[in-house]
Parts: sequence; structure tokens; C-alpha cells
Amino acid sequence: MRAGRGETLIVCILLFGIILFGSGCTDSGEGNVVKTGNIVQVDYTGKLENGTVFDTSEEEIAKEAGIYTEQKNYVPISFTVGAGQMIEGFDNAVIGMKVGEEKTVTIPPEEAYGEYDEAKIQAVPLEDLNLSVKPEVGQIFSNVYGGQFKVIAVNETHVTFDSNHQLAGKTLVFDIKIVSIQ
Repeated sequence: MRAGRGETLIVCILLFGIILFGSGCTDSGEGNVVKTGNIVQVDYTGKLENGTVFDTSEEEIAKEAGIYTEQKNYVPISFTVGAGQMIEGFDNAVIGMKVGEEKTVTIPPEEAYGEYDEAKIQAVPLEDLNLSVKPEVGQIFSNVYGGQFKVIAVNETHVTFDSNHQLAGKTLVFDIKIVSIQ
């Protein structure tokens, strides 16, 4: 009977080993690559073609670029790949990357915030706005749906708004580093 227990123990250990290795529980994550549907954490720096940094997840880079704000939490961003949470070009760029991998990707306007659209510029009579103070150029207004409108011109009778995204029509360059994959 004692020999049977020893054999059972060995078989159990072997089965546990097979299950453990077969399940991937021993994988350090370095062999995994990003696929659609994965939740990833990414450090990034977004730049214009001329090298001007417009956004980053890294505090030191924000300070060096002069865009640091205390209100922002400088941590890797987390998103589900392919869920439309990021611009198309960024989403596509992370597919196939591994944890710790870094790359620089150039994203054209059509895979970022779209082409600049002149139809999104609209002059509105001041009297239709019912504002107590005349708007100033550069001011941003939001509608109830979250859309933003930047004041680009003001005269005695009208305010001209631009609802294009501030990065519309621009080619963007991102430095990307995969921090984790789930």
C-alpha cells in the first residue's frame, strides 16, 4: 500500500507540472505579443513631425518639453487594443509588440485625428450665443455632447468657431514602450 501512495504522489506531481507548464503560468510575459483584445499598459511620447512634444506619460519628458502640469498623473496609459479607445494608428502600432519593447511610429492624419476640415469652421452671430462677456480668440467652449469648439476669430457681430481636433491634419510621431500585456 505504501508503494501505491508514492506512485500516486509522483503521478500527481507530474500532472501538476504538465498543467502548470501547459497553462503558461510559468511564462514571464516576455514571449507574449500584443493582440487585439489585450489590455496593455504603455509609456508613450507624442510629437509633431518637427519634434515638438504635445503629450507624454512620462513626467521627466513633460518637464523637459515644457508641457508639465501638476494636474496630470504621469503613468503608463492602459487600454484595450482594438476597442477604439486610441487613435487607429496607435492601436495598430502596438500589435505584435512584446513587454519591454520600444519603437517609434509615424502616424498620418487619416490614422490619427483626420484631415483638417474647413467645414468644421462656423461663424455664429454674437447675439445667438447669449453670453454676458464677449469670447476671446483661443477660448475653448464645449457642447453637451463633449464636442469642443475653439474661438479663432471675434469681431463686433460674430464669433468664429473651429471644431476640428487641435491635431487634425497633422502627422504624429509616437515613441511607444509596452509596459504590460494582459
